[in-house]
Amino acid sequence: MASNEHNKIPVLNVGTFHFGYTPDAHSTEFDEESETSKKQAREVAKLLAQFKPTIIVVEKLPKYDDELNQAYQEYLKNPAELITKDGEISMIAFEVGRLSNVEKLYGIDNHMGYNYSVGDYIERTPELTNSIDPHTYLQITNDPYRDHPEIAEREKQFNQMSLLEKLKLFNEPAQMDYSINTNADKLLYVGIDDGFEGADNAAIFYQRNMRIYSNLNRIPMTKDDRVFILMGRAHTAFLREFIKRSPKFEMVDTLKYLEEY
Repeated sequence: MASNEHNKIPVLNVGTFHFGYTPDAHSTEFDEESETSKKQAREVAKLLAQFKPTIIVVEKLPKYDDELNQAYQEYLKNPAELITKDGEISMIAFEVGRLSNVEKLYGIDNHMGYNYSVGDYIERTPELTNSIDPHTYLQITNDPYRDHPEIAEREKQFNQMSLLEKLKLFNEPAQMDYSINTNADKLLYVGIDDGFEGADNAAIFYQRNMRIYSNLNRIPMTKDDRVFILMGRAHTAFLREFIKRSPKFEMVDTLKYLEEY
């Protein structure tokens, strides 16, 4: 575990895929209603609860905090049955909260629409030409793990992995970089003529994540707090970059808390 010698607030920043339906661009098949999935979710929550968080934040809009915590309190009354309606939030974050005696959860999400597929649209449209760097754009699109063949091999087995194994893979540093690349940075190689169609859309996604980080900083906390963040991998990746430079926070090693004991 990282030291806290400068009185920074420790943060366990965990990236996940979204269980069940998601409006995001990327989704993963996961049967949250199966007993195996519920058992695996509890096992993951038990590992993450070793961090002993005092504050838990999730991918919900802050305006829904009352609704979020009403569901959390209902779960605390009957923890024998996992609530699956809110996917990873209710299946993992609620259980981490229960095991850690956390009173309430916070949503820090912010919604902004952007066209993550503008590059693909240009590539598929004969009358349009990517005038910036189509070679690099297509390399990131078609061979994102070129420099990390070991990650590519593990990706091939993704559907056969347990939930814990999936989350270990999702939280690898190379996966964090991939997530920023595929959701935003590859658009910096896309534009029509002298335009900035790619960069302008990437900027919206950057802005969304900066707003998410600002929402995190709205939560009252002291140097005695310990913050657990559970969000989609792309948001986790951006938060990692902000937290690394922060005078306020100190990240712990997520992968250490995903080790079975």
